[in-house]
Amino acid sequence: MPLSGDMRDAVLQPPDEPTPAAVLVAVTDRAEPGVILTQRTETLRRHAGQVAFPGGRIDPGEDAVTAALREAEEEIALPRQQVHLVGPVDTYVTVTGFQVTPVIGVVPPDLPLIPAAAEVADWFEAPLAFLLDPANQLEREVDWQGSRRHYYEILWEGRRIWGATAAMIVNLSHRLRDD
Repeated sequence: MPLSGDMRDAVLQPPDEPTPAAVLVAVTDRAEPGVILTQRTETLRRHAGQVAFPGGRIDPGEDAVTAALREAEEEIALPRQQVHLVGPVDTYVTVTGFQVTPVIGVVPPDLPLIPAAAEVADWFEAPLAFLLDPANQLEREVDWQGSRRHYYEILWEGRRIWGATAAMIVNLSHRLRDD
């Protein structure tokens, strides 16, 4: 069963009106597929320095697919016409008040991606098999606001993928094993 959001800990309350958002899970079309992830800049107001899928808010008039493709194009210059859509998967509600719809798409390998300096410090490709392997999906806990909070973390080549991004990867892993 997929994780529905950060609210699985008793201390966290679901937001009254979560903001719709979407991310692109861009899987590279190669013999050993990878997943494109971004490293956010340290200067951002929210989620500074964190690893994330390209994505963001769904603008008025957009659906999750349109928003995910637009955000990937804005953040890393990933041309939307290069994405072969697989489709949306299980939504995830974050403690920061977003209801995120991951959209899976397959992209050609070795696209000349360019990070948008205001938002993205860097991008990288992590092996899909590594990300989906439950042995690499470490469940962690931390004291937060006086209570224990649980989250997932995936460590790959000095990169820390955690929180909502890691949880969405765990969901995808569960979905692929269950189907």
